[in-house]
Amino acid sequence: MPINHLNEWIPNIVIGQDYDQHYRDANIHFDVLGRMADFFGRDMPVHLHAQFLQIHLIKAGDTHFHIDEQVYHCQGACCFLTPAAVPHSFMTERDANGYVLTVNQSLIWQLLRDSQNSQIEAERIQPIGIEQRLLSDKDTHAWHRITHIFQMLQDEWDTPSPDRTFALESLVRLLLLQLLRLAPEASASHTVNSEELRQFRRFSLLVEHEYRQRWPLGHYCAALGVSESYLHQICHRVANCPPKRLIHDRILQECKRLLLYSNKSINDIGFDLGFLDPSYFSRFFRKQTGLTPRDFRQPANQPSQRPAFT
Repeated sequence: MPINHLNEWIPNIVIGQDYDQHYRDANIHFDVLGRMADFFGRDMPVHLHAQFLQIHLIKAGDTHFHIDEQVYHCQGACCFLTPAAVPHSFMTERDANGYVLTVNQSLIWQLLRDSQNSQIEAERIQPIGIEQRLLSDKDTHAWHRITHIFQMLQDEWDTPSPDRTFALESLVRLLLLQLLRLAPEASASHTVNSEELRQFRRFSLLVEHEYRQRWPLGHYCAALGVSESYLHQICHRVANCPPKRLIHDRILQECKRLLLYSNKSINDIGFDLGFLDPSYFSRFFRKQTGLTPRDFRQPANQPSQRPAFT
């Protein structure tokens, strides 16, 4: 777990482990605010999601939201985007309702990779806070588009179908673009992260770019200009796990995606991910999941049967 500038410990909450284990391997998690508030409480203390971006849409009531070093006191409908690894806390009224969307940072990179606008590069996403009552008439129309996308997300989430993953990812991409267009300049550029969080983000971004190359840990450290012990320290404090686990998790995530959603052979998937020996690829996958790649690919594990994997 990381510490902030006040030397306070900040817990890392993993939604798929600490809240809803049905979605342990999911890249996307969607829920209504009330259900999560019943579990975590309406007064949520400072915490972070090391590898997940989170978006809250709150429909009514007074909300107090703290993202990193910025505090929002909102009346009525509001929306907040918290990037991965950024500490935040919030308090909502007892009867406040809305939605909470949680998305793996690696998926955010994929969804925004083809954007032509450098201002919305995924690694540059900053905290966003939007209060509906302060919007101009023009921006209010954009706000209504955002709330409509949330409703569509809920419809897709509640109705499993063979195209569910594709639909959810498309809606998440559209939601991100709408939020980044609507975000006030002031809330998009002022946040300054601690050195540890900055280094963790650099490491996460490097993993995203190079995980297919099967770099040894020392290669990552050399590219970042840090020692292995320092990288271990950062990853344990921010994500509560060693850097090798983060690298393996990213490789495993891509393994699962390709096994479930592509027609490539198992050997070709292994080669694509840097495994020159098919047997080594199979051993790696089985060690991480308890299943061989072939068993994981069986019909019972296909998307139509496993709506949780997004």
